[in-house]
Amino acid sequence: MLMDEHTLAHGAYWTVKEFFTYPNEYIYWGIHIVIYPYLTGLVAGAFVLSSLYHVFGKDELKPVAKFSLVFSLALLIMAPTPLLLHLTQPQRSINIMMTPHFYSAISAFTFIYLTYMSIVLSEIWFVFRPYIIKQAQERNGLMGLLYKVLTLGSYDVSEKALHIDEKIVKILATAGIPAACVLHGYVGFIFGSVKTVPLWKTPLMPFIFLMSAVISGVAVCIVTYIAGMAFKKHFICFVPIKSMCKVLSYFLAIAFLLEGIDIVFHAYTAEEFWGIMSELLFKRFAFKMIVVQWICGMILPFFLLVLPRLSMLRAFVAASLVLMGVFTMRWDVVIGGQSMSKSFAGFLEFHIPFLSKNFDILKEGIIPAVGLLMAPFVLLFIFNKVLPVFKDIFTEQECAEAEDRLSQRLF
Repeated sequence: MLMDEHTLAHGAYWTVKEFFTYPNEYIYWGIHIVIYPYLTGLVAGAFVLSSLYHVFGKDELKPVAKFSLVFSLALLIMAPTPLLLHLTQPQRSINIMMTPHFYSAISAFTFIYLTYMSIVLSEIWFVFRPYIIKQAQERNGLMGLLYKVLTLGSYDVSEKALHIDEKIVKILATAGIPAACVLHGYVGFIFGSVKTVPLWKTPLMPFIFLMSAVISGVAVCIVTYIAGMAFKKHFICFVPIKSMCKVLSYFLAIAFLLEGIDIVFHAYTAEEFWGIMSELLFKRFAFKMIVVQWICGMILPFFLLVLPRLSMLRAFVAASLVLMGVFTMRWDVVIGGQSMSKSFAGFLEFHIPFLSKNFDILKEGIIPAVGLLMAPFVLLFIFNKVLPVFKDIFTEQECAEAEDRLSQRLF
């Protein structure tokens, strides 16, 4: 087959074929389609964590509630970026909003995304409204002007107004939970509905993606909060971290169970593709799936979290391992699913590009991928300049009282 620049930039450059494969078979979805569900999952998990305080009254999570909410906005802004970078002509993406087609899954995603963005922005404004008004009244210059704009003309901080704000925040947080679940469950639905890829074709896929979204979102909040508070040299109350670790351990167990059931389901039904799928999973992807994804990314963190005398370092290490495990899971699903030839008798291997003179190949490489993964943290750093989220919320005494209350509860 003739290899021109167009063919190279759509899979031929980074795909290595083995055994019996079709001439037009390539790994079309590269690293950006791995990062897209990863970032989307982090959004959902971070927002759900914030809602545990605002909706379910988990007071011990108060120190991280604002942080996880603002962090979810930073992640949400970057979530569709991998998709746009993957497109050859991203400027055409506006058409899915200008000429919506409600039978199109990606069009539905756009409206879910915009709805969710509206909820998050509204909730952040109501949560930070008293702080914004105070800054608008006290500060001058460019920052003062920025805070004046952010007040949207509302300067009422009476007890009645603040009480109404609290009610609205609770309503928005409640509405945001199903929106967050739909946002990421939809990503799993997209993969699960692709009938031509046997590894993806399972009704469990939306639930697997949803559970992994929650654990990765909680884990990234643990890691970032500890690192951010340590960097700012603030007192780190261990109570919210301990509570987040409890949530993480519960959802870890559910996520591992779902992934295990999915593999058992494929093995039990033993359809015509099971032979090549089992070779892929248990030989070619064995190290990534069994060692990195399951043992290091799920089983080891679970025991680190549930063993007695949990420490800050153990929580940080366990959450970091979970993030690595979920990223590996995304890689195994996206790249692994495309690694089986449609002939069921061959394999395709993915070699991620590093540098290239061809822009279409370069943008699918490792350098833009690292930039995409770092971008939410840069955004959080900028947001923190306007809406500080790394602050001492609990004093040492309040922290001790909160720990007593937490130790008396199972969840």
